Parts: sequence; C-alpha cells; structure tokens
Amino acid sequence: MNKLGFDSDKYLEEQSRYILERAAKLEGRLYLEFGGKLIADMHAARCLPGFDPDAKIRLLERMRDDAEIIICIHADAIVRKKMRADFGITYDFDVLRVIDDLRKRDLLVSGVVVTRFAGEPAAVQFMDRLKRRGVKVYAHGVTLGYPDDVDKIISHEGFGANEYIETTRPVVVVTAPGPGSGKMATCLNQLYHEHLQGKKSGYAKFETFPIWNIPLDHPVNIAYESATADLADYNEIDPFHLEAHGLSAVNYNRDVESFPILKRILERITGMPSMYSSPTDMGVNRAGFAIVDDKLVREAALNEIARRVYNYRCDYAQGLVTEDTVKCAEKIVMRLGMNPDDVHKVVKPAREAMERALVKAQGDNSIVCGAALELPDGTIVTGKNSSLMHASSCLILNAIKQLAHIPDELDLLEPAVIESIADMKHTILRGLKLTLDLEEMLIALSVSAATSSVARLAVKWLGDLRGCDVHLTHIPTPGDSAGMRQLGIQLTCDAKFAGRNLFDG
Repeated sequence: MNKLGFDSDKYLEEQSRYILERAAKLEGRLYLEFGGKLIADMHAARCLPGFDPDAKIRLLERMRDDAEIIICIHADAIVRKKMRADFGITYDFDVLRVIDDLRKRDLLVSGVVVTRFAGEPAAVQFMDRLKRRGVKVYAHGVTLGYPDDVDKIISHEGFGANEYIETTRPVVVVTAPGPGSGKMATCLNQLYHEHLQGKKSGYAKFETFPIWNIPLDHPVNIAYESATADLADYNEIDPFHLEAHGLSAVNYNRDVESFPILKRILERITGMPSMYSSPTDMGVNRAGFAIVDDKLVREAALNEIARRVYNYRCDYAQGLVTEDTVKCAEKIVMRLGMNPDDVHKVVKPAREAMERALVKAQGDNSIVCGAALELPDGTIVTGKNSSLMHASSCLILNAIKQLAHIPDELDLLEPAVIESIADMKHTILRGLKLTLDLEEMLIALSVSAATSSVARLAVKWLGDLRGCDVHLTHIPTPGDSAGMRQLGIQLTCDAKFAGRNLFDG
C-alpha cells in the first residue's frame, strides 16, 4: 500500500498547464465541467495508488487567481435526500461542506445553482439557508427542449428562461456532489447568455475516468464501469475521434451518444464551427500521463472492481439499488474471469474468523460475526464479536495492538470505562444492545488513554489504518460504518444482516 503507481505532482503540474493553455485559446471564459468528486475522490485514489484524493482542489489552488467555482445540485437530489455514501451525508450537506473547504483555501465560489427546480419546498428551504449565510443562489428550471430540440434550447424560452450566473475570471469550474446534477446544462446556459452579451466563451470537460489514452480493457477503465453500474454506463472507443484523427481514444457511452447534439448546440450558441471534432477533444484530462507503475495500478483497479461487487450486494439487501445494478457489476467480474473473493484479500480471512468463532460457540444461539483487515505491510489481522464489543471494534483493537507490538493479553480499554458506557446505554439511552460499536469503542479508547500509557501508545497508531481494506461478514451498524469512515478505512462486507430484528434501537 505504500508503493506508488501514480505521480500526483507530475499530474498536477501537467494538468494545470493544459487547462490554462485551453483557456488561452479562447477570447472569453472557459467553462470547465468537473466530473467526479471535487474533494476526496476516493475512487481515483483506490484505482491509482499515489493519486491525491484532493488532487482537484490542489489543482484549483494552483489556478487560484484565474479560476472560480459554480456548484450545481439537482432539486430532486435535495428532495430525495440523495446520499454521498463515502461520507454518509446527503448531497445538500455535501454542498455546504465543499463551500467550507473552498473558502478555507481562499477559492472563490461564484454561487450555487439548483437545477431542474420546480418550486420544491425542500429545495426552497435549502436555497434560503444558503442565502442567509451570504451565498449567491440561482435556480434553473427544466430547459424546454433539452437536450434534443436545439431551436427551443437556444431561445428565450430555453436557456433564456434561466438565470445568468455572474462570473469574473477566465476559468469557471462547474462542479457538483455527484453525477446527474446538471453541470453540462449549466455550462451551456452560461455560454448562451455570454454570447448574447458579445463574449466569446467556450466549454471543456474534465473527467478523470475513463482515461482516454490507456486501453479500453485496462482494469482502471473497467473499474469506472463498475463504479457506475447503477447508471449502466460503459466505455467504448470514441468513433468521432477515430474518424477525425485516426487515433483510438476511450470515452464512455453517454458522452459519445450526446456529442452530435452537444456539438450542434455549441455551434448554434457561438455561430461558429465547433473547435471540437470528438468528445475526447472536449476533455482536458491528463491522468494517463502520470501512471508510473502500470502493474500496480492494474492490481489496485481489480481490487476496486471486487469492492464494488460487495458494496452493491449490500446496497441491494438494504433496498438502495436495484437487482439490475448488482447484475451489471457481476457481469463485469465474469467478463474479467475473476473471483472477487480471491482478489480482495481480506474476504476469506474474515469468513475464516467467523467459522472459528462458530466452532467455539457451539450451542450458543448468539450471532457470530467475523472481520479482517490488511495492514500497510500486507499482514492480515482478524477479529470477531464478543459479549462486550462488535467485531469491528475487536478488529481495530487487534490491528493497533499489532502495529504497536502490544501483547495480546494486555487490555487497551479500562473496564470501568466499558461498564460506564454500557450502563448509560442501558439505563439512560434505553438501548437494546449493550455491546460497543466501533464509534463507541473509539470513545472508550480515547478516555482510557487519559490514564493508561498502553492505550495512549495504541491511539497513536490509529492513523496508520487510513486506506486499509477491511471486510466484515455482516452488514455493519451505523456506528460501525461511521467509525470506519472516520478512520479512513475502505470497508466491504457480505450481504448478511447481523440479526433478525428489522430495527435495533
């Protein structure tokens, strides 16, 4: 895990230069659609070892004086409380988090635009909240005719009916919490209004995946298909690029399908032939030039594909995705001829830990759960649930003991602390389960560290677990999931519930 397959510094240097070169070709502004996550792009970090999850934000810092940011959010995502799973927060709260992060870095946020807005009360409440905190907010309704009827789109009834977002800098980055947020429509809306004002602005797209200049069947590109299995996206050779330049380039189906109409819209807005011959021409991504160890990157991408299968199966069990999504992810695995249980090294040890515990628990009707974690040096540590703690809690304690070379027989948690938390859960909070989940265990560990030198030593090693893989033989409780996220651990699990209860209070 300490090896690097990707050179982030090289990537940032080349990427920032390439974007500014593209902007310099225009007389007006460059509206740059940012795909993927602006901050904490963990998919890229998992597939490209060495990729800085905050590479895009660092990129913007390099262009601080030349760039500003517009953030889009779909009104329906606010209403449905759509989640950003890696942080466990809704898209609207993620917008707030991103604004805070951008401000801390002295990056200019031009405003937030709520797209496909139709007066939804939840969206109005969100907009009012932003306005009262001094954030400029805009509302764009459903654009008449979008995306097929160019005559309606390029009219006062189409883009003309939407608000214009005031911008001042040569590069305007348009970003969002996730896909389907209306970034492209927002960019085109801005171009329409600016060309009416006599400003000759342009558009480009910045997507990390798929990487256009590596093979179509490269695991990194296939991992993108796996990550978007819920959208049924797939990669293909860009036929427009092949025809125009005689070169193979990888793009994904929706960009290829929408290119002809997008090209027509751009030409109608500008009144000039498009500077782009293909969807790949529109892109400015240079990630493929920063891969320094292809073998390592391939292995990491295969592991990510395996992770996605487990995650989708669990999401399906919880009613979060359809069966078609799971089948799409499993077809990708079959296409590669891989067994996720073999690729993801922590799966079998977790199940073996559960089996060992089951043998010892013969005659005991309690649910037995196993867990496994791969340390940075490749060592596998396991754990199981006990009468005091969840399997996740036991696993993390075993892992930091291993890292700190603390003998297994030494306790890290003070008995009095465990008893106090259990008593509060029972008598005050009236909880049904008295065992400590991971979030509670971490609190107990921090309290124990105040009086125990051994616990203090163990706490110092928690940071070394960031980025480690963990597998559980059951779907984690909210407290276990939250604890894993806080530690920065990459969690997968089997699609099994830890008990028969539908609600554990």
